[in-house]
Amino acid sequence: MANGSEADTGSVRDAYGRRAAEYTEQLGTMASVHPADVHLVTTWAAGLGGPVLDAGCGPGHWTVHLAGRGVDVVGLDQVPAFVEHARRTYPSARYDRGSIDELPYEDEHFAGVLAWYSLVHHGPAGIGRPLAEAARVLRPGGGLLVGFFTGDRVEPFDHAVTTAYRWPPDTLADEVRAAGFTVVELHTRTAGTARPRPHGALLAVR
Repeated sequence: MANGSEADTGSVRDAYGRRAAEYTEQLGTMASVHPADVHLVTTWAAGLGGPVLDAGCGPGHWTVHLAGRGVDVVGLDQVPAFVEHARRTYPSARYDRGSIDELPYEDEHFAGVLAWYSLVHHGPAGIGRPLAEAARVLRPGGGLLVGFFTGDRVEPFDHAVTTAYRWPPDTLADEVRAAGFTVVELHTRTAGTARPRPHGALLAVR
């Protein structure tokens, strides 16, 4: 959840750190997740047949959810409060501290990388970095799943924590392809109210 490039990575980390308790209370459990997203992510991870990185895991609820379903998964976040909360609250899963812009893992280590809203603070000038890192740590044929906010054009908006970006699905897909992936699926969902915001999910293969 808490990574960034356009906004300085440290400033994004610090912004989430200041609001970690509030964020965790409101969004830090699977009860806050749409059932369609639970099904999509769980099914995708279960079919990978190897270790999965929950990149930008925030409070850690997705990581422990997947671990509880037999997935070999590790959560990673750069916000100390999130990692501490996850280790304390979900001790059955593994959590590391680090940035998605510079992943602390060897090349071709993972079968899948989940970037569920962890790229939302990256705009056009910065999003290539975490995508390249995801490609680096993925095995050939490994899967990438990205959750993101959709819009008619790439534009920043006032996210509750710090500036985030909306992406047209096809534009984000072009960025993913440029990082060495084949895009295999794009999903979008809208609601009749202002929240949740229009949402996209992109599945790709290295």
